[in-house]
Amino acid sequence: MHDELPPRIPPPINDLNRPFWTGGAEGSLFISQCRSCARWTHPPDAVCSHCGGELVPRPVSGRGSVFTFTINRHPFNPVVPVPYVIAIVELEEQAGLRFTTDLVDCDPEEVYIGMPVEVTFEQTGEAWVPLFRPARETSEL
Repeated sequence: MHDELPPRIPPPINDLNRPFWTGGAEGSLFISQCRSCARWTHPPDAVCSHCGGELVPRPVSGRGSVFTFTINRHPFNPVVPVPYVIAIVELEEQAGLRFTTDLVDCDPEEVYIGMPVEVTFEQTGEAWVPLFRPARETSEL
């Protein structure tokens, strides 16, 4: 999928985070949602920090926007080509529902705050790492 990058180190997977890391096999991004108050929470946890309710993994749209980002130009790892974009993406399901990810399939110089993005996945062992790319126009879907 993203052949220009070296393989990623697989994340540790456990019962709590398994849906998040493996949902990409079916093209779905799973985020924990509270059964009581319906609040979305990331990273995965057992109980809602808002109301104490039980969290369950549910698929989300996979669409969001760039909340903030940085372009890494320093070769910290010589096998990872620079530049690359590290971003915090806010998912459209809930204000404040954010996580750190890489932006792929775009020119780093064209990334901007508020840029519409969509999830894509890269398989690393059992994990399907969620990455984001510029959103395609609705007519292209």
